[in-house]
Amino acid sequence: MIFIVISIDVRADKRDDFLEGVTRYSAQVREEPGNLHFTCYESVEAQNEFVVLANYADQAAGEAHVGSAHAQWFFGWLPSVVSRVPTIVYQELPAGVGWSEMGEVAAHM
Repeated sequence: MIFIVISIDVRADKRDDFLEGVTRYSAQVREEPGNLHFTCYESVEAQNEFVVLANYADQAAGEAHVGSAHAQWFFGWLPSVVSRVPTIVYQELPAGVGWSEMGEVAAHM
């Protein structure tokens, strides 16, 4: 599985544009074969700071995503709404490794 976290700081004057664009893009990405998860979250402490979580089944699914028309649009459009270059954590996880329940909370349920 491919695990991706992207930190995005959006310009205050472009917030509405970002929300519209990332909402459309998120829906398109979720329809891709091999996409396991794609969600954009806003910080509860700092307005206009967003994090995207994305998971792909494998390298081939990730490469297909990057080559898609909607990803190419997003990569070209994003500089128009951000206040700095986004930062990314990209990890290819070993087979069988992925999301699991949080033990610290599961123990109390």
